[in-house]
Amino acid sequence: MLSSNKWSRRGAVATAAALAATAVAAIGASASSAKMQVAHAASAGFTVAAYGDSENSVEKYAVATYDATAEGKSDPATLETFPGADYQTKLQTIMSTSSAPDVFFNWGGGSILQFQKAGLLEPLNGYFATNPKLKSSFLPSILNAAKIGANYYGVPMRGTQPVFFFYNKALLKTDGVALPKTFPQLLSDVKKLKAKGVETPIALGGADQWPTLMWYEYMFDRVGGPSLVTNALAGNKAEWASAASKKALGDIKTLIDAGAFGVDKSWDSVYFTKNQTAAMLQTGESAFELMGSWDYSTIQSQLDDGSSSVSAQQAASKQENSLIGYTAFPSVPGGKGNGNDIAGNTENYYSVTKAGAAANPGIADFLAVMYTPGFVKKELAIGNLTTTSNTKSLISGPTSAYLTWQYNLVNKAPAFQLSWDQAYPQTDTNTMHTAVANYFDNLSASEFIKAMQSLTPAS
Repeated sequence: MLSSNKWSRRGAVATAAALAATAVAAIGASASSAKMQVAHAASAGFTVAAYGDSENSVEKYAVATYDATAEGKSDPATLETFPGADYQTKLQTIMSTSSAPDVFFNWGGGSILQFQKAGLLEPLNGYFATNPKLKSSFLPSILNAAKIGANYYGVPMRGTQPVFFFYNKALLKTDGVALPKTFPQLLSDVKKLKAKGVETPIALGGADQWPTLMWYEYMFDRVGGPSLVTNALAGNKAEWASAASKKALGDIKTLIDAGAFGVDKSWDSVYFTKNQTAAMLQTGESAFELMGSWDYSTIQSQLDDGSSSVSAQQAASKQENSLIGYTAFPSVPGGKGNGNDIAGNTENYYSVTKAGAAANPGIADFLAVMYTPGFVKKELAIGNLTTTSNTKSLISGPTSAYLTWQYNLVNKAPAFQLSWDQAYPQTDTNTMHTAVANYFDNLSASEFIKAMQSLTPAS
């Protein structure tokens, strides 16, 4: 779960140069390249490109299920996987060539924008009209994350990963701290924890930079509402310099100044990717961590393999992660954002190339496998929270309480904000991550605003 949905956060900076070099070729794809794709797709069957990792077992199941149907026998699908660390770069390289896949795995948003602009993608509206269940079977907020303009370009095919607060139950109880429902309550909790000797109330992997971004995503939504974020990401530069934007930045500054994340830029030496923040939460060095749903498995794996420094008594009570709780991000009084709005990695998607759609009528039936009970159960079994309307009724097992809570969080969200570093083109990731990290370190609103205004408009 972590690797696929999180790749664009953890790997985009490392591959930014490669993407920049290939983006021009992809965006500038011409009619001749489209013809090459048609020639490729004209052969029997169609190819399905996927991010290569341990979760490919479910993708193999989907292909086998479709291929066993009458349509699948006449127009079979073939799964082609690429190593996860190389996937995005590989996709950028082949999309405007005869080697382009007919169906391909992606993250929605900025990960497909350049292909859509180049005219390489097939809008799925026609598929939805022919088979309404292909649209109605998925949560609307999730489908919208792969929507560009009036057209849909993706069908969900793995699982959703919203961001929310994880917290140390024992520490909050010992220090008499209640779960924060509002931003003032969160600030009060920070001050109370500091008074009780908790030096870093909120764990933050600032050395990775992308965990810092989550604070902006939520504060901007809670203060200015989802339209502020949508308009700003879409290229309305004035939004970044608006009163709501500056208010959100000011609230973040208030938390930083209160010592919520430690002292003297201490967060810059802390890594999520080295499991340091999870350990801080488990041991009570910190009370809270704002992180994606994948943190649950990160914490559990540390307890299971003994790498965590938690006490034997705590480890013995790890059933259903009883040491750790989870709750939604607090609201901001007077803000325009709905307290039920969420942010995070909405899903992984299958998109279809125009050439593939033209040559392979079976693709529509293949995509329909993604909402079948058999497929959903396979995804849930490996820990992926699918986003079909029937997911909740199919959840079972030891993590059912957590998965049900998370599903309800997503299902009732009026807006699901796609992580900014997935909404923006990947070539802008480094600039954005540097801007959010620098604001935490230097607290210069004008520099942050200028950096964000320089970004390429997102989808």
